[in-house]
Order: sequence, then structure tokens, then C-alpha cells
Amino acid sequence: MAPGSDCRELFQSAYENRYTWDPSFLGYRGRCLWLHDDRLEEGRFELGADLKAKIEGIDDELVYKAISSQLWEVAIHRVRRSFEKTHGENTFTAGDNDEVGMEVIVGGKNTGDRYRIKNNVVKMVHRHFHGTVVTIFTKSTTDTGHGYLSHTYSSQYSDPSTGKTSSGITNFTDTFVPLANDGSWVLSERHVQTDAYAESPADHQLFRFVDIESN
Repeated sequence: MAPGSDCRELFQSAYENRYTWDPSFLGYRGRCLWLHDDRLEEGRFELGADLKAKIEGIDDELVYKAISSQLWEVAIHRVRRSFEKTHGENTFTAGDNDEVGMEVIVGGKNTGDRYRIKNNVVKMVHRHFHGTVVTIFTKSTTDTGHGYLSHTYSSQYSDPSTGKTSSGITNFTDTFVPLANDGSWVLSERHVQTDAYAESPADHQLFRFVDIESN
């Protein structure tokens, strides 16, 4: 597609190709494990239809919040919202092409945001929110048969006024599985590897969700 062309249909197709849960999905539950260096914490979790996580058996508040935030972060991206509801006030213009994909330049309500798409997948997200910018690159995906899920990807924050990075790069590896009695795909394992940045050392955490079943 030539730079400057309207690419709304192409971007909408990639947006609608993401895997989302059926609106009737009631959530799921199981055991959760958190591994950091030689430390292991284990408990039970339940994610409700309201996307709120309940965790039992873990008393450390920081670990509790870490597991809850991972469950919420994954779940919020499984909510099915129509393209018109999410992007109805935006315009989409084709930019350049590189090895990542075709640039999609956003105008309208979310002016300043950018994406890259390739093979009907959103390969890069560059979004402004809460006074910062996050840039996400999707490196590989999982095909569910009903849309794709990001398998390996990276994220980094930057200052919207200067463009300078404000965090190290965090690399994620997500493994999803379909629930045996439901068929909905849910997170079973997430590796989070963060590079050192300024005074913050490099870090690695592993989250596992096992014996999972629908509510």
C-alpha cells in the first residue's frame, strides 16, 4: 500500500484477528506459582467474569499484587470490543514499510499513536497513555484457530515529549492453553525478563497457572 493511503480496512482486519473471549465467558480458576531466583510462592487463584482476581494462600503483598496484575493484564486484552467502539474516532494512514511491517499512522482522537501490521497481525504498538508512551513489538504468535495471541514480545516506556527511554526493555514469553471443558484460551505460563536500567538491576520472574478450569 502506498504511503499516505487510507489503511483503515487493513488495520481493522488485524485488530479483529486478535483472539478475544466470548462475552459469556465466566472466568477461570486454578493454582498459581511465582518463581523469582530461588524463591517459590504458591497459592490458588480465581479470575471472575469482572476480570478481578482473587488469590488465596499468598501472604506477601508484593507477590499477591504481581500475580493479580499479570492476570488482569492478560484478561483486559481478551475483552471483545468492536473496532468502531475502540477506534471509531480515529483515522488510519499508511506510512513506510520495514522488516516489522507497514506503519499505520493514527489521526483523530488518538493522534500520535502508531502501529505496524504484517500478515494480518499487529506487530508493533506505539501508544500514549497516562503521560507516557509504551512501545511493544510482537515477535511471534500463537494461532488459536479463532485469532492470534502474542507469544513472544517486548515492551519499553519512553517520555512523550523527548522520546528518550524511561525504562529497560522487558521481554515476555507467554504460553496459552485452551480450557478442557470450555475451549477458551487462557495463560498458563509467563516469563518476564527485564533489562537493567539506571539504578534498577536486571530481573526475571516466572508466573505459572496450573490445574486451570473454567468457573
